[in-house]
Amino acid sequence: MLMRKNLVLGIDIGGSGVKGAIVNLKKGEFESERIRIPTPSPHTLQNMLSAIEEIVTSFKWKGIIGCGFPGVIRAQIIDTAANVGGKNFIGVNLAEQIGQHCGCEAWVLNDADAAGIAEIKYGAGKDRNGVVMMLTVGTGIGVSMFTDGVLVPNLEFGHLKMRDRASRKNISAEKICSDAVRKSRDLQWRHWAERFNKYLKYLHSLTWPDLMIIGGGIASKSPKYIKYLNVDCDITIAKLENRAGIIGAAYQADRILRH
Repeated sequence: MLMRKNLVLGIDIGGSGVKGAIVNLKKGEFESERIRIPTPSPHTLQNMLSAIEEIVTSFKWKGIIGCGFPGVIRAQIIDTAANVGGKNFIGVNLAEQIGQHCGCEAWVLNDADAAGIAEIKYGAGKDRNGVVMMLTVGTGIGVSMFTDGVLVPNLEFGHLKMRDRASRKNISAEKICSDAVRKSRDLQWRHWAERFNKYLKYLHSLTWPDLMIIGGGIASKSPKYIKYLNVDCDITIAKLENRAGIIGAAYQADRILRH
């Protein structure tokens, strides 16, 4: 593919799928169709690199790659990887591995941070001051937070402990109110929303955001649950829905590697 200055390949690694698309950074939109590959099992580094390579090859891509990964990333080193293989990725410089495997310069960041960056730059958080929180709800729950547009990275608030009625134990919030939990337990939307609303109120009590943006796979289903959410701040649905992770990863890679 002919490279243009405003085009970057964005990749979003999730617990159930690895997604990629070429992003037009001038418009904040996909320039190509999105490709989705099921997250490889077992969750090994080599299998993940092969999935990424499949996306890169499909687009005949030779330029910059931005990649969102579900874990804490510090100085391009993976510190946590709860939903995609844990210890198989700890201590890995994934950007360096992608570069060696695919022959492209890459930048890796937390997947929730990537989604939040996209909504702040192009979507529901654009031109909003104060504290803005972005939640990506799917297989797990990712949370990013911005103060006057500045990212506070690697929050991992999806792993905050909450009381689970069924087990009477304190477990990760994403094991109580992620979309995957809704599906696996066959919860009605109202019942799931009650769980999710408790989580939003918990987050609000810790961070006092001015705006909460709900994104991820759950965003497109907002008419089914939004009326049940009641938190003392503005709540809106992500403008970019589940495209945000790809777009934000591409944007951040361009910002870091080209500027």
